[in-house]
Amino acid sequence: MRSSSTGGVTMKPYGIILADSYTMVREGIRNIINTTEGLAVIGEATDGLALIELTKKNMPDMIILDIILPGMRGIEAVCDIKAYHHGLQVIFLSEYVSRELLSLALHSGANGYLLKKDSSKDLIEAIGTVRKGRTYVSKSVVAEYPTEIIDIYKGHHSGSQDPLSHRERQILMLIAEGKTDRQIAQTLFISLRTAQRHHFNIRTKLDMKHIAQLVKYAISMGYILPP
Repeated sequence: MRSSSTGGVTMKPYGIILADSYTMVREGIRNIINTTEGLAVIGEATDGLALIELTKKNMPDMIILDIILPGMRGIEAVCDIKAYHHGLQVIFLSEYVSRELLSLALHSGANGYLLKKDSSKDLIEAIGTVRKGRTYVSKSVVAEYPTEIIDIYKGHHSGSQDPLSHRERQILMLIAEGKTDRQIAQTLFISLRTAQRHHFNIRTKLDMKHIAQLVKYAISMGYILPP
């Protein structure tokens, strides 16, 4: 960890939590961050549920996480965390990329998308870009999907695109995956009545009565991958 100082006053480092199931991945990222002035890893998690608890406890400035985590997918975890930590900045890591994954990541509230093959320089650049309030997408991804990224980015920032809240999007993803209200309640640690209320609100806002319609909508918005 390296703290920055201004006029002799030591500044609190920018706190980051890492989440990845592989120890070597976390160690590599931790070493890069902790040797960069002004940045510090303040916690690490190996699965989505642990990440949620760690974030509640430490309230970091940023989380950097694998888009696929055990227990709860990274995207679902981010939706849950964003419900109470609105100012949190998020960078997803992934071994590969697709238009669907990019769309899922941005719609969940992520600010950045990196590939695990990207360099340490790319990681620091991504953190710096996101800290300034901008979105960062891996250069490799931009080169492969230039037009798609523009479309996804426009959709992500258009308020009229989707009337659902972060929590409702999260529940819609679970509904589209075939989970019942009871299973959703257990997954998200909420009451059955709360899950049912969200389910009802989703149907009302979208004016959809059937599960098939909800699934089709979730796919069209990029919230889930097509079968």
